[in-house]
Amino acid sequence: MLSTFVMMCIAASQPVTAEIVGDQVVVTVNGVEFTRYKAHGDPGYESQKYPYFYPVNGPVSGKSVTTETTQPYPHHHSLFFGCDRVNGGNYWQGRNDAGQIISQGPRIIEAKGSRVVFEDTCLWRKPGEAPIIRDTRTVTITAPSSKRRIIDFDISLEMLTNVTFLNTNHALFSARVVPALSVKEGGTLVNAAGQSGEKATFGQKSPWMDYSGTRDGVAEGIAIFQHPDNPGYPFRWFTRDYGFFSPTPMQWLDGGQLDLPKGERVRLRYRVLVHAGDAREADMVKAFDAYAGKGL
Repeated sequence: MLSTFVMMCIAASQPVTAEIVGDQVVVTVNGVEFTRYKAHGDPGYESQKYPYFYPVNGPVSGKSVTTETTQPYPHHHSLFFGCDRVNGGNYWQGRNDAGQIISQGPRIIEAKGSRVVFEDTCLWRKPGEAPIIRDTRTVTITAPSSKRRIIDFDISLEMLTNVTFLNTNHALFSARVVPALSVKEGGTLVNAAGQSGEKATFGQKSPWMDYSGTRDGVAEGIAIFQHPDNPGYPFRWFTRDYGFFSPTPMQWLDGGQLDLPKGERVRLRYRVLVHAGDAREADMVKAFDAYAGKGL
């Protein structure tokens, strides 16, 4: 039997649409833009390190809760997936000749209704070299109420050769909030145990983390959930008071590296909840339980 929480979300669901415009998937809620999945740069993939989501607009303000680029570390592009130190390459920052994650072109599966779904296949490679990883990502976006937006990110990585990941703090699914929501400017970074701020949350295992704050009188936030079926769940978190947070095991690899043979496949799932208010007002515990299957 569905929980009261889940039934309320279904009843208040907002209509969602998706369309491909150029090299981007544009997603709207009630006719208003929510996010864009930027598959390629302009003019072409040569200018872009990896695909990413931007903007990721708050449900009340209509302004992005993430930043496309800002100091420090302008290579953090909003909401993205990447990794440094892979087979001698860098699929996170720096020059593109060190490595890029190149979209093969997104494809919309469900274009409108209570949800939209699209897929993208990406190749991890250096220019002129054979790809080392193929990832297939499925994105499902819903708007369960006027105060919530959800991005479900499901990625499967196939090793196309023997792949070595070295210890790095730059890895996997990540978000960078706008400076106005950061701890440095009065925002709140909190995990499932109630630990708050960079010093308390860095390196801690937690199923979820939330970043929220007030901008122009409007309180909004963004949370990342880790799916319980992810290998190694829950990952430790790399957090920064300036606005960055990411669940990643790569900072704490046993022996300093992870070796995956050709043909190995790894699946990772995450949920992004963009919400009004702070973590308490967004009832983060129930929201995560619904994602983890505990609320069904």
